[in-house]
Amino acid sequence: MDSSPRELKHRILSFFSSRPRHRFSLNEIQKAMGTDSQGVSAVLKELCREGALVRLKKNHYAIPGGQGVLVGKVQGHPDGFGFLIPEDRGKEDVYLNRREMRRVMHGDRVMVRMEKQRRGGVEAHVIQVLERGQQRLIGTYQSLFGKGALVPMDPRVGRPLQLAGNLPSVEEGQVIAAEIVRYGTALSRPEATLVEVLGNPDDPEVQARAIVFRYGLPTAFSPESLKQAESCPPSIDAKTLASRVDLRWLPTVTIDGEQARDFDDAVSVQRKDGRYLLYVSIADVAHYVKPESPLDLDAYERGTSVYFPDRAIPMLPEALSNGLCSLNPGEDRLTKTVLLEIDPKGEILKTEFFAAVIKSRRRLTYTQVRRVVADGDPEERERCRDLLEQLSLMEELASVLLKSRWARGNLDFDLPEAEIILDIQGLPENIVRAERNIAHRIIEEFMIAANEAVARYLTQRGIPLLYRVHEEPKQDTLEELAPFLLSLGYRPPLKRGKTSPKEIQRILDDCRGKPEERVLNRVLLRAMKQARYAPENIGHFGLASACYTHFTSPIRRYPDLLVHRALERAMSGVKLKPKEKDDLTGALEEIGRNTSERERIAMNAEREMVDLKKAQFMMDKIGEDFAGFIIDLAPFGFFAELETYFVEGLVPMKSLLDDSYHYYEKEHVIKGRRHGKTFRIGDSVWVRLIRIHAFRGELEFELVQKG
Repeated sequence: MDSSPRELKHRILSFFSSRPRHRFSLNEIQKAMGTDSQGVSAVLKELCREGALVRLKKNHYAIPGGQGVLVGKVQGHPDGFGFLIPEDRGKEDVYLNRREMRRVMHGDRVMVRMEKQRRGGVEAHVIQVLERGQQRLIGTYQSLFGKGALVPMDPRVGRPLQLAGNLPSVEEGQVIAAEIVRYGTALSRPEATLVEVLGNPDDPEVQARAIVFRYGLPTAFSPESLKQAESCPPSIDAKTLASRVDLRWLPTVTIDGEQARDFDDAVSVQRKDGRYLLYVSIADVAHYVKPESPLDLDAYERGTSVYFPDRAIPMLPEALSNGLCSLNPGEDRLTKTVLLEIDPKGEILKTEFFAAVIKSRRRLTYTQVRRVVADGDPEERERCRDLLEQLSLMEELASVLLKSRWARGNLDFDLPEAEIILDIQGLPENIVRAERNIAHRIIEEFMIAANEAVARYLTQRGIPLLYRVHEEPKQDTLEELAPFLLSLGYRPPLKRGKTSPKEIQRILDDCRGKPEERVLNRVLLRAMKQARYAPENIGHFGLASACYTHFTSPIRRYPDLLVHRALERAMSGVKLKPKEKDDLTGALEEIGRNTSERERIAMNAEREMVDLKKAQFMMDKIGEDFAGFIIDLAPFGFFAELETYFVEGLVPMKSLLDDSYHYYEKEHVIKGRRHGKTFRIGDSVWVRLIRIHAFRGELEFELVQKG
């Protein structure tokens, strides 16, 4: 039986999953697949490269876990040894000695074999590096043994790397950026080439550029892409206008943050016969960015825009992201518009989609809308007097939609984020908790409704698309949390079969307003899997949605742009042949993997930049004491968040000198072995800031007193 490589891969994985403790020869696998083609060998090699299977002696294959083989990520230690953190959460961390660590680096995804030793005990040996965690490194320049070397800023990465080739004039201690050209072996050190001399390690701009480099964020568009963006006509021609639904009469507004520069969604609400008419208009980026064009290739490479406190790296050139595709007030703009007819219970009665032209009446901020709707601020209401009815209807409809989503079990984590307040020079002058108010709720509810409507429409018509999927948490992950939840008086969300979002939301509702609220939100969120993009619809657990996609942000997310193209295809009535559908689905699978990875990279870079700004802000506060509370525990210490500023740092276990402390993971407690003193999440502490690792955005505290 012939199969495509993708189908064959799924069949082989299913075959092994049903026999997890068995090993099979190549002939046995080919017989089970019903083919003796070379395609089986090629797929087996790919699965071994990915770590899904392991090749054993005599050309046999098996699932790693059942053969004394583990797959996981390497976590390095400054002293040269390391640990393997298994992907199977049921397995304990594995010690890697210094000899094994010579072949790998912190962050590598590897496969190890556990082997029994003659003297007793088990030792781990790295048998395959599946994915390198480090390609680009930031460090300081040092001359070692007469040769230039990079000393990594992150001590977990390991030993200094020799720099190959001719070196420019570099001063000792300057920050440099390098790319690894040869990884270490048991007998040789890793080697890198110098890419750029960044400058003084104390310079905040150097620290920010280091993050951009380390994550490989593209900062320049291709000349062809820029030329194409600049050549887009600044006004809409008569032919295009005539082909679209004219919605310029609607009281449409954008609602975004104060610092937002690109506006890709605008909304309007009408009331008709006791029902709501919700118009969600999204910038028609697909009109300007065509498949395989220079703009499209650059956007795909980025995958998403990246937003830092003091700058942004957009997915599209500024001529589009802040110009033609941005729904700026008073400007005619092309959109894809979703019209939803909604009853008072939040049920969607009717859905329409059309290419439209709109003109935003006003650019509103979340703060403005809150002042009008929630605070009843007289001055703000006067400034928005022509929109008062609109905003009142929006608040009313958002409440209806939210109640409907809560009824089906939508998860609502409440974890405040940091807002960095910058001074004129772009340096942090304060760190506060970002506000989340009714205006945020309005936009969230309207965007979710539009995303679901588009996903349903395309699915019903059999149009391949990238879904936004979110798998349910693993049962064993929730089981690990059970003792901790029970210790706080909460019933674990464990049921036979599948866990529903309602069970988890029940805990979030029960702890609201209590001291442990933040802790439980953090712990339960960590138990969730990460949402991703995929062409197979497996639903969105967090939103309790059976069918969901991303459609509402095509200026800053590539998957949304693809969904716009799919919607365009559906609206025009184009019918795809079965072969075309299969080819498109296969392409979407690779695009989904890439865009999910680019999203993770952007999120990590954004988080690290926020941590860097926090570290910069705290630099002149070393030696000061602060009140705080414990937000997380680890084998190496606990993390405390300050009450004065929205920042957190580590109190290392080794700094707790009054006892010998141990972290009991299942009970979520650090406890002294002699005196029984405990540290739990939520405990009040007084800490002193003693050290800042600026390049890692890490603060180190010492305990002054508990409570």
